[in-house]
Amino acid sequence: MALRVGLADDNLLIREALTRLLENAPGFELVAVCRDAGELREAIDAEALDVVVVDAGMPPTMTDEGIRLAVLVRETHPDLGVVVLAADCEPAYALALLEGGSDGRAYLLKNRLTTRPQLLSTIEIVAAGGSVIDPKVVESLVQHDGTLARSALGALSTREREVLSEMARGASNAAIAAELGLTKRAIEKHVNSIFAKLDLPLDPRISRRVRAVLLCLSDPGRGEHANGTGSG
Repeated sequence: MALRVGLADDNLLIREALTRLLENAPGFELVAVCRDAGELREAIDAEALDVVVVDAGMPPTMTDEGIRLAVLVRETHPDLGVVVLAADCEPAYALALLEGGSDGRAYLLKNRLTTRPQLLSTIEIVAAGGSVIDPKVVESLVQHDGTLARSALGALSTREREVLSEMARGASNAAIAAELGLTKRAIEKHVNSIFAKLDLPLDPRISRRVRAVLLCLSDPGRGEHANGTGSG
């Protein structure tokens, strides 16, 4: 069955470009093309959409309408995937998008979206409950060399990768303990070990937990980890 997609962007040229990319793509059905978040909300309520592709900033404020829509539909339409396209690297927007978990969410920069397969693949990943975060956004949130930090993900044990995957889904330590059949204290030890292996220092701007999750989401090999615990 084709994935039912809706899109919203106030810029005519970008809206038309996205329409061309999505129209007649095998396995996709472009159901709604909207000019702002209000129109897209109506389409979400009226149509059985699987994924929406939305501009981060649209009328009336041109700031974070797309992000706020994504936060809203997490409550009203929890199975709806959201792909946010942003003109600029705004880490705070990415963090707001991932509040409550990363499942079914993507944050891409428009100037780094270069091919049709890239967009279609992202939509498929999000529709399946996975997540995609542009590595450039992660780099801006990590104090030290983000490339080295991502390479350190390979040093995590299978259990630590399982814990990190659950963290990426928005689960608390208590919820992770229940899911994995461990004690809360054991999860806390695993979390601290993850922070140490990734060499994530304390930073008042953003918690180590969030930075660890973002590194996990930006890791291109996360789906290859043992037990298939990657979130995308």
